[in-house]
Amino acid sequence: MYLEQIHSPSDIKGYTPAQRRALAAEMRAALITRASSVGGHIGPNLGVIEATIALHTVFDAPTDKIIYDVSHQCYPHKMLTGRAAAYLDPTHYGEVSGFTNTEESPYDHFNIGHTSTSISLATGLAKARDLAGRSENVVAFIGDGALSGGEALEGLNVAGEMRSNLIIILNDNDWSISENHGGMYEMLRRLRETNGTGADNLFRAMGLDYRYVADGNDTEALIAAFAAVKDSQKPVVIHIHTQKGKGLSFAEDDPEDWHRHAPFHTESGAVKHPSAPDPCLAATVDFVLAEAKRNPNFVYLSAGIVGGIGLTPAERAELGAQYVDVGIAEEHAVAMASGLARGGARPVFGTYSTFYQRTYDQMAQDVCINRSPAVFLVTGASLYRSTDVTHLGFYDISIFSHVPNLVFLAPTSIEEHL
Repeated sequence: MYLEQIHSPSDIKGYTPAQRRALAAEMRAALITRASSVGGHIGPNLGVIEATIALHTVFDAPTDKIIYDVSHQCYPHKMLTGRAAAYLDPTHYGEVSGFTNTEESPYDHFNIGHTSTSISLATGLAKARDLAGRSENVVAFIGDGALSGGEALEGLNVAGEMRSNLIIILNDNDWSISENHGGMYEMLRRLRETNGTGADNLFRAMGLDYRYVADGNDTEALIAAFAAVKDSQKPVVIHIHTQKGKGLSFAEDDPEDWHRHAPFHTESGAVKHPSAPDPCLAATVDFVLAEAKRNPNFVYLSAGIVGGIGLTPAERAELGAQYVDVGIAEEHAVAMASGLARGGARPVFGTYSTFYQRTYDQMAQDVCINRSPAVFLVTGASLYRSTDVTHLGFYDISIFSHVPNLVFLAPTSIEEHL
């Protein structure tokens, strides 16, 4: 085996193409075996194995800085940076978190659990490097719908006028947690269909160089593309088209369900320990569907996670125009809810407690100062949702309970909730 002998990225730099293919196969098998036992973000990680091998073949981490966004794509990175045992040996499975973690390794430069932050973080690292007179590469690896977040666009805007090394790798697998939404994803689709030559190119319009790799699961093509921009003295986007869930048929066929998955039987894909549906969430779905039928002005808003209540594709289709997924853009969802309410609609925006941390200003300014009668559903509002320090679900009360004109309710039963 190759993987068990890798202690740092330097160990793979002399590999031949055949060795890299063998390594990728070992990594894919290890990821599937581990996820079948402990669960996790299996789909995203299966899709970036080849890209991760290419990254660590070309760049010289940790001197070169690689920032993962969303960092639930970092499992292959951890496997190549001294943490392979946590993916090979069941007795070590609990030794790593599901995200990049500065306490685990010098190869992880930030604790990152929320999305759309990598480009902004990378611009800061690049500016600090320039001020200090250093010359390392700074790489932001962004995907899984993270480009739809406002901070990602703000970061692109700043990156576009930087005149130094900044490499943005866009992992385009045509998915977020569920399907992608937004005009930019139509633009990305046209770029894919034209092999990167489409006229509508957001990145070039913002002042960045642009390259396209049609097969983002071809390690050798990725190595060539990354090597061509290494040590570049201007910002560049490398747009790679990958397959989410690659190598696991269940994940390839159903990328949404297999974005993050409970432990499963590898032969059938069946969940090992089925759990009963959360009665509160089930009741919420029933309420949303019934209210949409009763009130044509009712709108349910989601920010990339099917509303935090697990709306199925069929239920989203049933809601039709009364369901709006804004992408991973919680700030926009809150402000849009205010506009909907002011326009006479009856909006509900639902998402996990941890993601409401982004929305304080919109809640205070756009909603509450204007007394807009919008409803905000907070799910996962307790420690039980926690996966690590980035996903704690108990800040919402302290964040919002003091905001004037906001009524904060914490129901203790389904009856109170509805």
